[in-house]
Amino acid sequence: MIHFQNASKSFNGTQAVQDLTLEVKEGEVFGLLGANGAGKSTSINMLLGFITPDSGSVQIKGLDTSQGAWDVGKLIGYIPENVNLYPYLSGLENLDYFCRLAGLKYSHDDLQGFLAECGLQNEALNKKVADYSKGMRQKVGIAIAYAKKAQVYLLDEPASGLDPLASNELSDMLKKLASEGAAILMASHDIFRVREVCHRIGILKHGQLVKELRSEQVSANELEMLYLEFMKD
Repeated sequence: MIHFQNASKSFNGTQAVQDLTLEVKEGEVFGLLGANGAGKSTSINMLLGFITPDSGSVQIKGLDTSQGAWDVGKLIGYIPENVNLYPYLSGLENLDYFCRLAGLKYSHDDLQGFLAECGLQNEALNKKVADYSKGMRQKVGIAIAYAKKAQVYLLDEPASGLDPLASNELSDMLKKLASEGAAILMASHDIFRVREVCHRIGILKHGQLVKELRSEQVSANELEMLYLEFMKD
């Protein structure tokens, strides 16, 4: 479903991603670990079609992301680290607006249901987003991606700003989406969350995939030690 083949990208002579080959299949959650500047966001931006690789290919469901951005975009639910919403609309109104942009029209009850499943408190549904905490805005962003019923989900630090309960609810949702056949790529610093949710894990360092393993092969503590060892210069 998600496929990088020898993909590379540099900016002003600095290699952001180098010869990345990676596949995420239907029903699978893949966690991408790495320090800031390791190439995680660049990899996701290539999948979104925001960035074109210098060499190699990046595909979603057989479509080249650098050429078929519109067709590819219809397949993707994207959750960034910082969700941009309209501050003077409510969470419910933001969700309705972004769904309509994607050609989706839901009833009021459906919209409420999506937000509730994503952990937004009922009393916050009709409050202006300007009054939301970062975690509350993040929940609306998750609901926007969830309501799209995408085949592929791309998440860049999705638990940023979420409290432990909401972060756990996000994990449960990702497992549910994968069980329904979605392919999910999650970039994160959260080693323990990645170990809990993902089927496979990759470690990026200086734009290179230096290690790939299945989550059941290591405990969370072992994964942390392995990650720290790779991060040493």
